[in-house]
Amino acid sequence: MVILGLTGSIAMGKTTAAEMFSRLGVPVYDTDRAVHRLLARGGAAVGPVEAIFPGITRDGAVDREALARRVFGDNEGLRRLEAIVHPLVAQEKTRFLRRAADHRSPMVILDIPLLFETGGQADCDAVAVVTAPAFVQEQRLLERPGMNRERISAIRGRQMSDVQKRRLADFIIPTGLGRAVTMRTIKSVVEEARRWRGTKWPPRRCRRRIDATSRPR
Repeated sequence: MVILGLTGSIAMGKTTAAEMFSRLGVPVYDTDRAVHRLLARGGAAVGPVEAIFPGITRDGAVDREALARRVFGDNEGLRRLEAIVHPLVAQEKTRFLRRAADHRSPMVILDIPLLFETGGQADCDAVAVVTAPAFVQEQRLLERPGMNRERISAIRGRQMSDVQKRRLADFIIPTGLGRAVTMRTIKSVVEEARRWRGTKWPPRRCRRRIDATSRPR
């Protein structure tokens, strides 16, 4: 099973690209949606987050906008939040990969915004970076509620630059030239990657357990 990491800076069109991969029959694990589930009512992160940021929950769910305001500019608070959320997201990702392997999927997508920043590319056979011109990115961001240039600057400061990501990418997916161009590029990525033999799943520690149990006694 080939694991393709999908990443890109904020507002580069990654969600659109992920939907296109899904339409082509490739299972997609969306880390943003996983975080939303964890912070929603009944989510595993609600209690721990409330313990660190009292009063941040409403009707049994974390108020994500209030949480974003609380950690904006607070690096220590952000690190504490990530220490709660990231391990839970990793657990969900592992369950997704196991299900995909059980269904013999030849290829899966890990949609991870901060893939390079967190070293997640080590778990992928290849990485596709979604990109668009800077003016398109800014225009998309300013259309979002509550977004301003100060917040854009802070977000960009936490992310590797688009130029750096493109240099590290195995595939580059443009999203500023129209949906048809994006889809053609994604189809070519899928055709290429499906010819590969995945090397990242199962993880090495799982392979050792499988080898140990399969040896004749």
